[in-house]
Amino acid sequence: MLTLKNRMHARWTVVFLACSLAIMVAAGAGTTPELPDPGNAPMSRQQQEQLGLQAAAEVYKQMPVLPDSTPETKYIQSLGKRLAKTIPPDRSWPFQFHVLADKDINAFALPGGPMFVNIGTIAAADNEAELAGVMGHEMAHVYMQHSAKQAQKSSLLGGLAGIAGAITGSSLGGIWGTLAQAGIQFGAGTLMLKYSRGDESQADAAGAIILWKAGYDPVALADFFQKIEAKGGSGPQFLSDHPDPGNRKQAIQREIAEWPERKYSGDSAQFAKVRKEAEGVHAYSAQEIADGAKSGRWAAENRKNGARLPNAPAESGQPNATVPAAPLSAVLPSGRFEQASLGMITMSRPENWGVTQDPKSGSVTIAPQAGVSNGAIAYGVVIQALQSPNLNMNAHDLTAAVAQNLEQNDANMKQQGDLQQIAVNGASAGSVELETISPMPGANGKPQPERDWLVAVPRGQGRAAFLVFVAPQDQFEKMKPTFDRMLRSIQFTSGS
Repeated sequence: MLTLKNRMHARWTVVFLACSLAIMVAAGAGTTPELPDPGNAPMSRQQQEQLGLQAAAEVYKQMPVLPDSTPETKYIQSLGKRLAKTIPPDRSWPFQFHVLADKDINAFALPGGPMFVNIGTIAAADNEAELAGVMGHEMAHVYMQHSAKQAQKSSLLGGLAGIAGAITGSSLGGIWGTLAQAGIQFGAGTLMLKYSRGDESQADAAGAIILWKAGYDPVALADFFQKIEAKGGSGPQFLSDHPDPGNRKQAIQREIAEWPERKYSGDSAQFAKVRKEAEGVHAYSAQEIADGAKSGRWAAENRKNGARLPNAPAESGQPNATVPAAPLSAVLPSGRFEQASLGMITMSRPENWGVTQDPKSGSVTIAPQAGVSNGAIAYGVVIQALQSPNLNMNAHDLTAAVAQNLEQNDANMKQQGDLQQIAVNGASAGSVELETISPMPGANGKPQPERDWLVAVPRGQGRAAFLVFVAPQDQFEKMKPTFDRMLRSIQFTSGS
């Protein structure tokens, strides 16, 4: 028979045992992982969503997209929704999921949530966990707002977009300029997002948490990356956009070591079925996609096939800006020059050529009134002075990088001849000529070729000045003496 004292002792023994058991269970279970605070980006939530939809609309114009009714897209959407449910609603985004008929192994997610997975990625995954790993990693980039944060570091891209927009008359100063600042560029049959190794480490860490919460082994994420690397030539764009942060698999294994144990979903019958179907889908190479984009093939075929972007931004219906045809007398430079102060530099200009600054990109245009219209330039010079850590290159490499960027943003622009080393007021500079289509029609009313002369001058400490002299091909030699005089007159302001 238990006394009161014995009963109290037994009672507390039970309580202590229960507490000890709970503590041991908790210790063995580990700490449930939670997604980190994504921090702040220079773009608002609304701006990021708008930017992502605008970029996604360009994908539908430049790449073959499978309709939402296809088994592959339905499966990717189902898998994407499973992953998205792991993100707290107050920090999530309006994710949407699409499939590209692209042979290459690649996937990308845009600001605000639009995600695209290549059919080649579905076919390359060995199991559902690996495919979920790719998607979870991309979803983590959106969650951490990496593209939006990139805008803080991309004054070089933004400035080049402003230059290219002024030359070609396209809206690069608007959506394209913003995309460039966010590290998003189209080219060579794909969309390219440039992430740093730090971004990759964060996407791996957050992606691992998304996978764990969705019931997938986070190590599958690293397994898929390792598989691509082992294939060597496969998936070059994916690896280029996603630089290895180093010891990816070991880092994920260390991260999950303290998490509660759980039974993972490795594969599914639905994945096996869709993967087999994916192998039979007609897919295209990057070159085929690039060629189709230039001809407008994908925009037409996507519309015909019913591949439409949900919540697509309204089309303005406005073509690229053009400059009305003008007689040569209306654009010829005066023989009298005036000094123009342009921040990092000062230079002389013909007195009948005006100076205009683009408030978005900071680029300056010096041109005759009849040679510019709607932000496009047919005669004159576009100047950009920038400061960014990305600008610490020598003259040759900087000029080559600028020329490459201009070519990427204008399908008609091609380099003509070799890059030359020159001097601008004693400073080392690079010089190269390019050719594209002028925004001003020729005398016959048809498009005419344009000649552009690019000069890039690195100034050290992350500073540089770029100039692009512009004129129709058949009038460039008439303008060249004026362009030479303007270039010779350049003076760098104090501290530049």
